[in-house]
Amino acid sequence: MTKTPPSIIALDGPAASGKSTVGRKLADALGYLFFDTGVMYRAVTWIALDEKINVNDEVAVTRIVQTTDIDIRPPSQNDGRACDLLVGERDITWDVRSSAVDANVSAVSAYVGVRAALTEQQRRIGLRGKVVMVGRDIGTVVLPEADLKIYMDASAEERARRRYKETVARGAEADYDEILKKMIERDRIDSTRAVAPLRPADDALILDTDSLTEEQVFSRILEFCR
Repeated sequence: MTKTPPSIIALDGPAASGKSTVGRKLADALGYLFFDTGVMYRAVTWIALDEKINVNDEVAVTRIVQTTDIDIRPPSQNDGRACDLLVGERDITWDVRSSAVDANVSAVSAYVGVRAALTEQQRRIGLRGKVVMVGRDIGTVVLPEADLKIYMDASAEERARRRYKETVARGAEADYDEILKKMIERDRIDSTRAVAPLRPADDALILDTDSLTEEQVFSRILEFCR
């Protein structure tokens, strides 16, 4: 008899560890909702920058979450996106992938008010079940009751190389050394913040992806599900 796959799957890990790519593929294979929670923090960061709000002003940035409708919907375009990210009716799916957002999203995501407001929304979606949720604190904070928790890791050098290739593939200019520098700094911020620091849940399965191909990682996680 085939075992029913876990209903709520949490995929955590540092930036560019491969969790979003594999999580999306896993959700497709299972027929589940793919929800990369990081896009919500990117949306808040993008709004702050677009409206020229000081990203270091925690009160002002938190107010964005409390007063702005941020929505995630199934992809409406076949351009590589995993979902539509909307602010009101404006599609900002690719806008939030800018270097400016990259440079500021860790600081924004560390704010207590921002995390509290977004965590509540993320839980509401996740608890519906049949979902693959990707982030940094899904298994520890957002959905500690997740049926399966996986922490994907990789060295900063490997993750920087992946981000470099991804950026170049989109036709944009990229500097590997600069990406690596930002990656290391982002890891420091994410792992030392006072609220929901980046770390594996106590009951998470840890998967080091440094020497694994994307297909090997996917196969390993699919085995975990079964």
